[in-house]
Amino acid sequence: MKSSVIIFPGSNCDRDMDVALKKFGFENQMVWHNDEEIPKSDLIVLPGGFSYGDYLRCGSIAGKSRIIKSVINFANSGGLVLGICNGFQILTETGLLPGILQQNKYLNFICKNVFVKIKNKENKFFKDIKKEVLELHIAHNEGNYFCSNDELKSIEDNGQIAVTYCDNKGNDNEENNPNGALKNIAGIFNKNKNILGMMPHPERMIDQFLSGEDGSLFFENLIGSL
Repeated sequence: MKSSVIIFPGSNCDRDMDVALKKFGFENQMVWHNDEEIPKSDLIVLPGGFSYGDYLRCGSIAGKSRIIKSVINFANSGGLVLGICNGFQILTETGLLPGILQQNKYLNFICKNVFVKIKNKENKFFKDIKKEVLELHIAHNEGNYFCSNDELKSIEDNGQIAVTYCDNKGNDNEENNPNGALKNIAGIFNKNKNILGMMPHPERMIDQFLSGEDGSLFFENLIGSL
């Protein structure tokens, strides 16, 4: 299976993602943001980091990059697109995903492990993961997901909430919400479930001796579903 990771000025998780994808069997290629075409791919990843220094608004400049037209065309044709952290922010800026990512509730940068509950497995990203709760890592200043009431109703009605922040038993209440995100939302899909944006980093949790292995479950399922 072939994957492409898009690199923007300020990306800092692109190499981590490259390592993770290759570890689990993807033939990965790195694509510069100023390119116009994406090589033949089964999966496109927008990695975490601080594209363009997060000037103006997180992901707003990256969302106008030359490569984005090809990403949008790929997504609209049914291709799988994954946006992690800054990549999630870019996906909302392009309109591929609804809502926005605001500054964290307490105006602080958060860097820690969190638990997330899988809310929908009827998609290629999560369908064969046996666990309901995963331990992943977050590192962001603007991870506070927000959308309008009409958008929220549509998201809930269409099963677009992918993962929510929770405790290790799967309780997703205010006490387990690190950034103030609406409904504890940590990640969402588009309506067709071929686009996933989420703030937690699965690529940081693929080694039991360095961090943890719950991210491995995500990538093993992903390569197996393609």
